[in-house]
Amino acid sequence: MNDLLYVNGGNPLNGTITVRGAKNFVSKSMVASLLGETPSVLRNVPQIRDVKVVSGLLDLHGVNVKYDTDAGILDLDPSNVESAHVADIDAHAGSSRIPILFCGPLLHRLGEAFIPDLGGCRIGDRPINYHLDILRQFGAVVDKRPNGIHLRAPRRLQGTKISLPYPSVGATEQTLLTAVRADGITELSGAAIEPEIMDLIAVLQKMGAIISVDTDRVIRIEGVDRLEGYTHTALNDRIETASWASAALATGGDITVKGATQPEMMTFLNTFRKVGGRFEVQDDGIRFWHAGGDLKSIVLETDVHPGFMTDWQQPLVVALTQATGLSIVHETVYENRFGFTDALRKMGATIQVYKECLGGRDCRFGQRNFHHSAVVSGPTPLSAADIEVPDLRGGFSHLIAALAAKGQSTVRGIGLIDRGYENFQDKLEALGAEVVRG
Repeated sequence: MNDLLYVNGGNPLNGTITVRGAKNFVSKSMVASLLGETPSVLRNVPQIRDVKVVSGLLDLHGVNVKYDTDAGILDLDPSNVESAHVADIDAHAGSSRIPILFCGPLLHRLGEAFIPDLGGCRIGDRPINYHLDILRQFGAVVDKRPNGIHLRAPRRLQGTKISLPYPSVGATEQTLLTAVRADGITELSGAAIEPEIMDLIAVLQKMGAIISVDTDRVIRIEGVDRLEGYTHTALNDRIETASWASAALATGGDITVKGATQPEMMTFLNTFRKVGGRFEVQDDGIRFWHAGGDLKSIVLETDVHPGFMTDWQQPLVVALTQATGLSIVHETVYENRFGFTDALRKMGATIQVYKECLGGRDCRFGQRNFHHSAVVSGPTPLSAADIEVPDLRGGFSHLIAALAAKGQSTVRGIGLIDRGYENFQDKLEALGAEVVRG
């Protein structure tokens, strides 16, 4: 399938679509199945590229993976886990960063693990040093090689005390997946507590793990000798939900997102309302719509949970180009997340980016020469353009802009959006969008 999408924009998106399991949880719970001695069942699994990548990596390691795509059910049997060939891992992983999370489970099961060169979306500094340092603290021996990193566990991994300088989601996941079968107690301070993290903890607890979460971002894990498989239904994707909500605002539309739930969306819903959007929480989803009249400019700062999620920022910025006045957006999670605004300016948006911390507290990027604040002046009509997708979330934001712009836009690199948005073209067509894949 070609990597182009032709978009005839300028019309409101109206209708109903459905979201399934969260991309940022599903892949991690698939990795967790490696820790069990018996099969696992994961429900509400979306058809996205990340699921295919992780399924392939599990298969390379001897896990029997069966995926009922219609029902959204994964059966994962890790009975015959084995080492995979380095070349196979490297070829299959591609740009995915998920292999780093295989390390803890594989060290427990096999005594060794391998990480190829890692890719992923280029939105900021996402070093694997946190991960390697964590694994070393558990007792892993790390050997850097030309084609990647080899890890081994000369003896059973040991519980440890870990303090994160920043509540990194990936580092928290690494600690959880490694600590649950380590010998002794692990104490993690400065942990991320995103809903996807809590759902992963729920999965591990079902498997037999002993994990407690304190209110001060401290997680304690008491290692156990054996874990069983799990049966679990993934929480729905709050990032995709917010993306469709922002699309409703930007295009002046009315979109009902089946599967969306209120608790993990509360911070977004407050901001959505401040901008001038309307929403209605229903039993089986949330309806989002443009209430008519002018959208309102806001001051917004991203943060770790329970703050405004960084992945909500990019699609909402597109809607803010249609708000009256000056909106200020301060990005505190990823330092290079405003690169996507180049395309928006090309389409007619008035957006300036700054190195200073605007509109809120000073953050860790304030003295590091990064453009991490933006001022959006609106409303500005958007015009069709030829756009190149930079990353997953920025790419969907470009797609929203193309849908709001008058004329035909060409969006290139659309395959990146397949990584995290299930059947997005079918959903667009269900909402009345005029899109053709080239």
